[in-house]
Amino acid sequence: MEEPRVIEVSKLNPNFKYEVAKAPGGEGILKCFACGTCTASCPVRAINDKYNPRRIIHMVLLGMREEVLNSEFIWLCATCYACQERCPQGVRITDIMCALQNIAAREGKVHNLYRNQLKALADFGRLYEIDDYDNKKRRKKELPELISTGEEITKLIEKTHLSKYLSEMMSKDKKEEE
Repeated sequence: MEEPRVIEVSKLNPNFKYEVAKAPGGEGILKCFACGTCTASCPVRAINDKYNPRRIIHMVLLGMREEVLNSEFIWLCATCYACQERCPQGVRITDIMCALQNIAAREGKVHNLYRNQLKALADFGRLYEIDDYDNKKRRKKELPELISTGEEITKLIEKTHLSKYLSEMMSKDKKEEE
């Protein structure tokens, strides 16, 4: 049996739940009474028993800000909405996970999978580079060739806050490599 974990009260942020409640998607978090319907409904939980939406919500309500925002678990939500459809309190758990992801992203705490996807999107205009093999398959099916749209995406990225985030992410990655 696992030893119970001690939570240091001095490390808790009692305002975290209100921060999440004010974020788009996080509005209903204070209605959660921890029944566990979300966890019982979750397909991610079925394949990873460490993933526990109820625990994540509970940690937010306790004020475990740093632990929640640094957790990989907020990024594992499949956004299937099964939890939201079944929640007896109408808590929008999927939306709360998105709110937590957005708060974490604003602080540069993004799961590596998403960081790599953003880099690929910036480089190629899609999540993978189009090569001759892809276009050869398309020609055989009489489909038009795909071209890289990286330049168009780069223009869009430059017009949004993503360009700032992408450059910060790249410089952070370089520092970590050194």
